[in-house]
Amino acid sequence: MDLALLRTFVTVHRAGSFTRAAALLGLSQPAVTSQIRTLERQVGRPLFLRQARGVTPTTTGDELAHKAAPHLDALVEIAESGLDDASWLRTLHLAGPPEFTAEQALPALTELTRDDGQGLALRASFGTAEEVLEGLAAGHHDLAISTARPRGALLTATPLCDEEHVLVAAPRWAARIDTGRLRRAGASALENLPVVEVHESLPLVARYWAAVFDSFPAASATVVVPDLRAVLACAVAGAGLAVLPRYLCTGALERGDVVALHDPPVPPLRTYFLVVRTGTLAMPHIARAHERLLRAAAQWR
Repeated sequence: MDLALLRTFVTVHRAGSFTRAAALLGLSQPAVTSQIRTLERQVGRPLFLRQARGVTPTTTGDELAHKAAPHLDALVEIAESGLDDASWLRTLHLAGPPEFTAEQALPALTELTRDDGQGLALRASFGTAEEVLEGLAAGHHDLAISTARPRGALLTATPLCDEEHVLVAAPRWAARIDTGRLRRAGASALENLPVVEVHESLPLVARYWAAVFDSFPAASATVVVPDLRAVLACAVAGAGLAVLPRYLCTGALERGDVVALHDPPVPPLRTYFLVVRTGTLAMPHIARAHERLLRAAAQWR
């Protein structure tokens, strides 16, 4: 059986689409369709059911993928590890949310860019969870950091770390809040206070209110800016209260630039996932970055 046909088959199986598989393989969609038909003739049974959106594997297709995919991934690993030292001079394309990627992920990866003959070139791009996962699936990125766990077989996600959210404000606003009333009455003690957020829909504040106060915020945002670092700067300047990840505001809390307004028994958490296209961890430059981020995340906890 032709290994090229099996590689195309496994890519289609993971992508769930001839179109997406063609993009990942650098082939035309008719070429992918032709290869799958050839393989189906060799096997003697259909491997996929064509649907309005993409394809679904048949029982035979699932069985063949289960048998073939690990061996194809192992061949890729053998081929990559057999290359000379120049193979380490690869470019890693990383994508993730701007603040977390800039403050946590990129500093952790800088040791892999060392100039000792085995350094890694690094290219980063920012986007929402949907954007980075779509880019990863399309082959634009090698590694993605996402707050959403992807579905399907094309992408493989590994939990990276949990992000704790903290309700903060500048000291002058904190002084106006009756902390006893806040403990007793919850969110009503925060009514009429200005809010700084990343979007009009108040995604972080609404999540915090739901998790901690079992309610929805009544106020609208006074300042909206699509970057958590700018939200922190506005909160420090006294623009209003904000909900921020602890990693981002720890320094400001320690300096007294902002004050934590509430200390719930169970703080709201958001999980980050490290995501790759299935099978690509056989490539050394992706595997090194993946391992380095997981080791770094153990320290972030």
